[in-house]
Amino acid sequence: MTITTTNSVEGYSIIEYKGIVFGEVISGVDFLRDIAAGFTNFFGGRSKSYEGELISARESALEEMSQRAAGLGANAVVGVKIDYETLGQGGNMLMVTASGTAVVIR
Repeated sequence: MTITTTNSVEGYSIIEYKGIVFGEVISGVDFLRDIAAGFTNFFGGRSKSYEGELISARESALEEMSQRAAGLGANAVVGVKIDYETLGQGGNMLMVTASGTAVVIR
């Protein structure tokens, strides 16, 4: 499955639009990661635990979007956008949404 942020795929023609597709992931950050991130926040530097969770959530959202596009008979998703939000008391949950237009290219 071709996934791109552009509205076209170079060298291919869009022959059919299948519709808008989404992939959503809501991920909780566990107690130990929260403590580790707290130390990072206090002393400075990068939070590897939060970065890993963010990467995993983004990849899962893209995979879910891709599966939904394939379910519509698409072989590509164009115009992809990824949004990030924090949810819950204290912002300890992460929501990642991937969206785009499912298309058939040739």
